[in-house]
Amino acid sequence: MKVAIASGKGGTGKTLLSVHLFDNLMQSGEQVVLVDCDAEEPNDMIFFDGKLIDEAEVLQQTPIIDTDKCTFCGKCHEYCNYNAIFYLPPASMIHVIDELCHGCGACNVACKFGAITERPLSLGVVRNYQIRPNARIVESRIKVGVMTPVPLIKAGLKQIRNEPFVLLDSPPGTSCPFIHTILDADYVILITEPTPFGLSDLKQSVETLKTVGKAYGVIINKAGIGDSNIYDYLKNENIELLMEIPFDKEIAYHYSKGELLTEYNPKLQSDLNNLLNNIHKKYGTSNN
Repeated sequence: MKVAIASGKGGTGKTLLSVHLFDNLMQSGEQVVLVDCDAEEPNDMIFFDGKLIDEAEVLQQTPIIDTDKCTFCGKCHEYCNYNAIFYLPPASMIHVIDELCHGCGACNVACKFGAITERPLSLGVVRNYQIRPNARIVESRIKVGVMTPVPLIKAGLKQIRNEPFVLLDSPPGTSCPFIHTILDADYVILITEPTPFGLSDLKQSVETLKTVGKAYGVIINKAGIGDSNIYDYLKNENIELLMEIPFDKEIAYHYSKGELLTEYNPKLQSDLNNLLNNIHKKYGTSNN
C-alpha cells in the first residue's frame, strides 16, 4: 500500500507524521520504504541513523545553441513553454537559461538548421539509506538553483521496490511536485493546523484531490490553537477526521532536537497504530 502525507502549506507536520508512521511500521517488522519527495528541503533522515547504500545523480538533457549555425529565426523561443530561451532579434542574441529549462526537447524539434545540441545538466541526487533490514529511506535532494524538483521526485519514486508499505513525504502546496508525489498513492493523509491559513490551504488540497480522484482523510496537528472553523468545514464536507495531535510543548521540544516522540508519548504510538490499521483495512491494494 502507498500512503502519501501531504498538506497545502509548509510547517503543518508532514515530516513529523511521515517519520513516525515509518518508525511505527519498521518497529512492527513490516517491509517499508519512506520516500522523501520534498526535494527542496528533505529532512526525514535527521531522525534516523542509516547506511548510505546507493547514490545516483539525476541528469537532464539541456540544449546548447551554436550561434554560428543559428539563423535567429526564433522558432526555438516560440516552442519553449518555460521561457528558457532568451531571444533578442535586433541584436541577434539568443541564450538558454539552464535554470528554467525542463529538458522537454521542443527547441530541438523546432530548429531546422542543426544549431541545437544537448548536454547533460545535473539537477541533484537521489540517495538510498538502509535503516534496518526491513526499512529504507529514499531521499531526493535538488541542486541549489534548479527551478523544478519534479525530475528528482520521479527519480526517487523509481527507487520503490516491492515493499508492502510505501510512505511518500510530499512537498507542500498543490502544484506539480505535489501531483507527481500523490499520483500513484492508494490514500492521501492531509495534515493541517486549525488556523485560517491552515484551513485555506486545506481547502485547496481537498479540491485538488477531488479532481484526481484520490481517497483522503485529515489529521489536525497543533490541536487546541486557532478556532473551530476547520472542524466545521470537515463536518460540512463529510471529510473524515483521522486523528488529532495536540499543541504540546514537549512534542515541539523533542521534535526540534530530531528525536522520535513515541518513547515520550505512548498515546501517539497507539493512535498511529490504529490509524495505519484502519487505512489499510479500507484502502489497501489487496482490498481494492
